[in-house]
Amino acid sequence: MKVLGIIPARYDSSRFPGKPLIDLKGKTMIQRVYEGALNAQKIDTLVVATDDARIETEVLRFGGKVLMTSSVHQSGTDRCAEVLANYPGYDVVINIQGDEPLVSAQQLDSLLEAFQDSSVQIATLVNSQVSSEDLENPNRIKVLENAKHSAIYFSRSPLPNMHYAKETSFPWLRHIGLYAYRSDILIELSQLTPCLLEQAESLEQLRWLYYGYPIRLVSTSIETPNIDVPADVQKVLPFL
Repeated sequence: MKVLGIIPARYDSSRFPGKPLIDLKGKTMIQRVYEGALNAQKIDTLVVATDDARIETEVLRFGGKVLMTSSVHQSGTDRCAEVLANYPGYDVVINIQGDEPLVSAQQLDSLLEAFQDSSVQIATLVNSQVSSEDLENPNRIKVLENAKHSAIYFSRSPLPNMHYAKETSFPWLRHIGLYAYRSDILIELSQLTPCLLEQAESLEQLRWLYYGYPIRLVSTSIETPNIDVPADVQKVLPFL
């Protein structure tokens, strides 16, 4: 199985402009993500996908691979599909979020291990360490799973209803923004039109569920707080 690792990185984030280039104890966030992903044993090629010359310059500075992509993409998945078109011959693509500076090689390899099951089309990571703050924080995505460990729904709101779930010690799951897809499935996903669920939650993966693509959930115990807004930086620094 040949694997292409892609780190989509945009400069113009609505919640945190310039996020990939912020300094995290002497290294930019994009460098920390790249170096963490580079240690994964199952990734054959790793490349940053961006539409901003400043990010391109930074990746080249620390010796990484980078591809300038279109500025019209509406999602990281669309950007990954463009990269795949420039890197043919890969069986699986892993989409590594550029705001996960604590990403670990172990996480990436465990996610890719799911594709040993030929029925898996898309896979993503979840963590069962969910705090009360996480449940109430719309930037911490919650996910429900079925008996086959595939996603039922993702939401920025706590799911299911907290009044009853708390009484039964519900096994909450927090989504970690790492995805992997079979290459042919990635191309199909990039051709889907947006749906109302996706727009209501501002979560692209709901489009895939809406159109009937199963998403396998892979559990990890590794704590990887991401940086979505400026206030998240202080939560990440102690782990570096």
